[in-house]
Amino acid sequence: MTMQNPTMKAMVATAYGSPKVFQLQTVPMPRVKAGTLLIKVEVSSATRAETMMRTGKPYFGRLFTGLRKPKNAIPGTGFAGTVTAVGAGVNDFKPGDRVFGESATNFKTNAEYLSISQDAVVMHMPDALSFADAAPLSDGAITSINFLKEVGKIKAGQAVLINGASGSLGTSAVQLAKYYGAKVTAVCSTRNVGLVRSLGADEVIDYTKTDFSTHTAAYDLIFDTVGKTSYPQVKAALKPEGVYLSPVLSFPLLAWSLYTALFSAKKAVFAATGLRKPAELRTMFTHLLEIIAAGKHKTIIDRQFPLEKLAEAHTYIDAGHKKGNLIITHN
Repeated sequence: MTMQNPTMKAMVATAYGSPKVFQLQTVPMPRVKAGTLLIKVEVSSATRAETMMRTGKPYFGRLFTGLRKPKNAIPGTGFAGTVTAVGAGVNDFKPGDRVFGESATNFKTNAEYLSISQDAVVMHMPDALSFADAAPLSDGAITSINFLKEVGKIKAGQAVLINGASGSLGTSAVQLAKYYGAKVTAVCSTRNVGLVRSLGADEVIDYTKTDFSTHTAAYDLIFDTVGKTSYPQVKAALKPEGVYLSPVLSFPLLAWSLYTALFSAKKAVFAATGLRKPAELRTMFTHLLEIIAAGKHKTIIDRQFPLEKLAEAHTYIDAGHKKGNLIITHN
């Protein structure tokens, strides 16, 4: 008698487009290979970056995700779950371990099971951390650590502005900038002022009432988490050697990054956090866990959606009113 290969449920997108491209399908379960873990995913994330990957825009991003259609049909990057099996040569993880991390450009976390290399970005979860709190950390928190600490070289006493302070990156960036000792100005809409202030911002600007770019030479770092501004728009608000940071890729930002690197004391910088080496990202995760253990960072969750309603989660993100993080539950 022939044994059937085990299967699992997964969201699948075989083309770029609207959230309607997602379909819940039964697909083969990943095999356990040497050096890999098989993880039962309890919670994954849905992020603004993933909505851009879903659409394949900007188009030059397809160099990483696939030219005509997604190279990896199963979306999702952040995850938290339980190890169910390990391959030969895996010594640091065992079945039953609670783990979290990100799959980067391999995607595939919006599924019941995930196979990931032990050398990838996968970490043991502290007992005090829930699956829901851990799954989104690879997006907002790790990206913010990369931009503020690694790229922006944030220093205690600096004046730092966070634009888009109520989103996934923004809610983490406000908390992290305060942890690093900065004076934090947070920019958000009227309805999110209370939330952002509760995260420790020293000043909150309601963008519907005040244009922060009119504040001349006010900020050492401007971290535009949502890419709604540009370097020329905010240049005057930077101090003489200030830095404009944004994780939202565009041709103008790349051009300004190159230009300012050569010809300006004020800088514009883009960096692709997910393309950093796994060892570097694991170091950032270890640092983040220390911050969490110190009670200086908490995950802000707006809504949760079951796996089969991933399209609804992406539609909600596309509407532009998300606060903090969205999580996808797999039970």
